[in-house]
Amino acid sequence: MKRRLAIFAAAALSAVASVLFFINPAYAAAGLHVSGTTIVEANGQPFIMRGINHEHTWFTNQTSSFANIKATGANTVRVVLSGGRWTANSAADVANVIALCKQNKLICVLEDHDTTGYGEDSAAYTLDQAVNYWIGLKSVLVGQEDYVVINIGNEPIGNTNPAQWTTATAAAIQKMRTNGFQHLLMVDAPNWGQDWTNTMRDTGQTVLDADTQHNTVLSIHMYAVYNTAASIISYLDAFKAKGWPLVIGEFGWQFASGEVDDQTLMAEADARGLGYLGWSWAGNTDPILDMTVNFDPAQLTTWGQRIVNGAHGIKATARQATIFGTTPTTPPTTPPPTTPPPTGLGCTPAYSVTGQWQGGFQGEVKVTAGSAAIKSWTVTMTFANGQTVSQAWNATATSSGSTVTARNVSYNGALPAGGITTFGFLGSWTGTNSTPALTCTAA
Repeated sequence: MKRRLAIFAAAALSAVASVLFFINPAYAAAGLHVSGTTIVEANGQPFIMRGINHEHTWFTNQTSSFANIKATGANTVRVVLSGGRWTANSAADVANVIALCKQNKLICVLEDHDTTGYGEDSAAYTLDQAVNYWIGLKSVLVGQEDYVVINIGNEPIGNTNPAQWTTATAAAIQKMRTNGFQHLLMVDAPNWGQDWTNTMRDTGQTVLDADTQHNTVLSIHMYAVYNTAASIISYLDAFKAKGWPLVIGEFGWQFASGEVDDQTLMAEADARGLGYLGWSWAGNTDPILDMTVNFDPAQLTTWGQRIVNGAHGIKATARQATIFGTTPTTPPTTPPPTTPPPTGLGCTPAYSVTGQWQGGFQGEVKVTAGSAAIKSWTVTMTFANGQTVSQAWNATATSSGSTVTARNVSYNGALPAGGITTFGFLGSWTGTNSTPALTCTAA
């Protein structure tokens, strides 16, 4: 099993673009496919992944996890498989995984974990070996193109000679197509998936051009290399400028200052219409990256609370794939505020508790501008029952006694008249968790 934190440390050391939804009839029948920078279903409806990674190959008995992941609101599950580096997942097992995904109305991203860290980890398989594994599973994969994405190999190159990624990945895609696979393909970046050498960022076009069906999406894994908002935004901007399809195939949370800025990541993915898949439901060597305690959906960890119930988390942003019967809907362009906006240069705060557990809770504040545009805002929360705030996202929060002051960050301070933004936070409580007194000032 991957020792995540050691890998992250090694890696650290060494307005959405318009899309023309043209569906080529030759590929429309293949199910999920790329159109421009967007993943779409066979009917042309955009599909944005909001999901969770599940370590199936090491915990094959945890089949209830598929239903439990769906219960979070997720629309996708990325399933860890092995062709032999660990106990191999057979065709029958993979067929059962696909059935569980479909039963629970989840798009199934299947990934071969054997390739993790090739070139640096002597046990890792090549991408060519990974393709051979998929060829061996072809009998249970053909016909599932509406439901299954094939992630050819997890983190297929380590930090040793990451430049080999381009040729190896292009060859793997071509071999998949030569062997008749019509599925949407996903390819991970080198550098244990984090691309800190910018190999995928700079040579991605070669890889995309290798696919004769033009049906490949690039995948970045964001951990400690992306511990600032600037690093995340810069990387995502580069792909937007190039017009390349991208998903965030793995990421963790900022449990320490040097770890990934998960709140910026989710907010940016939401704003840009990018899919994301958090790592992972449970089973990590170091459980700090587990979203649940021992696979128990009733015991979400801090990481689980953040990705499931956060302002830009799964519950708030996931939309089920229409292949499962969801009727496509178009949300209103300007949702009406739940409270009347103030007049003039001002703002109104609305407080809610989005999740609560023994000793802890997650809160959210919606800030609505008044009848004039504002450039910045400050919300003051005064708690009456000893509650404290430990972390915040989409705002900079400071505490003084029972008062918490939250100020906008760079990307959400300017609001048009009647405009709305939100920020969230994690806190602790004992006895009573009452609503604080709130004020909002704007400039």
